[in-house]
Amino acid sequence: MALRNRRAASLPAKLSRSWLLVNAAKPETYAAALASEADSVIFDMEAAVPDGAKAAARDAVVEALNSGMTAWVRVNGIETEFWAEDLAALSRTKGLRGVMLAMTEKPEQVTYTAMRLQAGTPVLALIESAVGIENATAIASAPGTFRLAFGTNDFRKDTGVSEDPLALAYARGKLVVASRVGKLPGAIDGPAAPAAAPDEVHAACQTTASMGMTGKLCLSVAQVEDVNRGLSPSTDELSWAHEMLEAHAAGASIGDGSYLPRLARAQKIADLADSYGLWNA
Repeated sequence: MALRNRRAASLPAKLSRSWLLVNAAKPETYAAALASEADSVIFDMEAAVPDGAKAAARDAVVEALNSGMTAWVRVNGIETEFWAEDLAALSRTKGLRGVMLAMTEKPEQVTYTAMRLQAGTPVLALIESAVGIENATAIASAPGTFRLAFGTNDFRKDTGVSEDPLALAYARGKLVVASRVGKLPGAIDGPAAPAAAPDEVHAACQTTASMGMTGKLCLSVAQVEDVNRGLSPSTDELSWAHEMLEAHAAGASIGDGSYLPRLARAQKIADLADSYGLWNA
């Protein structure tokens, strides 16, 4: 049965703001996640699932993806005993949108992953360590890499840095620059705490957006709409874009050298808002 939210299902993953992680060992939660406003849903077979439950979780995901559901899947890292089995099972599914590769540290890890899936299956490289951050530019340029994502919690464990935005600024900036060099869509930031209040999610999204990242992982359905709102053009930006485009259509003069860059920004805002269902809201 096809349960995917229609708006989210039609949105290109390169524009996805909210990336909702769902425990793959709890198939009873799949439907609610897919019916939510999450731009992209990821069945998590890695961090959320203990080793003894990996096989059962994998079977549940395969069953779901062959029964009308469509989703991304977070697979176990290439250094684990589960990676090859994950990919062998997923390569035969009908509803796989792409995979998130846990603990990506080298460019060839993405390429080897892509080679084991159906041709064209995108691979989202989840970077969670100092080595991964150091190699981010090479990873972004590797064949098969679709987008970069930041695993903030594991990165903090690896490096000992705090959750202060300043402490994580270098790593976030590295992913943003690497994405640009690799000609990828914007990088995806790590999640807010599962129990974070709406104002805390909003503040986290402000940090994400200020660093130039355009997506964010989510650990709770309750955070999805706050993330979507926080990473969408603001009301002020929409009003400005409307006015700018209307003036241009009415024959406004070019004026100074900033006119064309401002016009391009207004059009970009309009295009994003249209994709997110906001332009005519």
